[in-house]
Amino acid sequence: METDAAKRLAHVKGRIADACAACGRDPAAVTLVAVSKLHDVAEVAAMAACGQRIFGESYIQEALPKMEAAPAGLAWHFIGHLQRNKAKLAVARFALIHTVDNADLAGILQKRTAEAGLTQDICLQVNVAGESQKSGVDPRRLPKLAEAVAAMGALRLVGLMVIPPVFDDPEGARPVFARLRTLRDELASRLALPLPVLSMGMSGDLEAAVMEGATHVRVGTDLFGPRQR
Repeated sequence: METDAAKRLAHVKGRIADACAACGRDPAAVTLVAVSKLHDVAEVAAMAACGQRIFGESYIQEALPKMEAAPAGLAWHFIGHLQRNKAKLAVARFALIHTVDNADLAGILQKRTAEAGLTQDICLQVNVAGESQKSGVDPRRLPKLAEAVAAMGALRLVGLMVIPPVFDDPEGARPVFARLRTLRDELASRLALPLPVLSMGMSGDLEAAVMEGATHVRVGTDLFGPRQR
């Protein structure tokens, strides 16, 4: 009998496939990040048993013990606001940090990663809509930050991330997603870097994000249900 987790995962993958079909993209080009924050390790294990391998966490103090207890062979992404005093704890633990948005944070990650003799993949979070309550670099300051990060030998800048405003109609987010794609394209040309990652789209608006070129969609509620706390 198909489990609830399997049904939810199949439904989300079906949404991604349908969106890709509508815009002529290969569903394999879209990575599903299962947002497991505020869900326990048993739920992660259930989703992993269905074949999901990439999970996203937002709080270091919650993520690290969960990662230790979770099944082996999973990849973890950090998708929340990373406090500078917690940055050292993220080094070498996450395959991708989506949310770097200032030079001080990047500098701490660079120092700690270099000391460990490693390389850390990161995205820059951009506050495309200029919302005061959200993290993210101002698009006008993005080139300067990106140039600084690109010069940090232990950090590998791979793309951009955005959290759009909440709209009643998910199509309302499409201009934000389109703007992030344009910013990425301009930055890739400026830096002569490929910047393959566009991290954008969640449960409510993943179709709009895929239509605008998302390579990573971050889905929590539609996979795990409402948060436990």
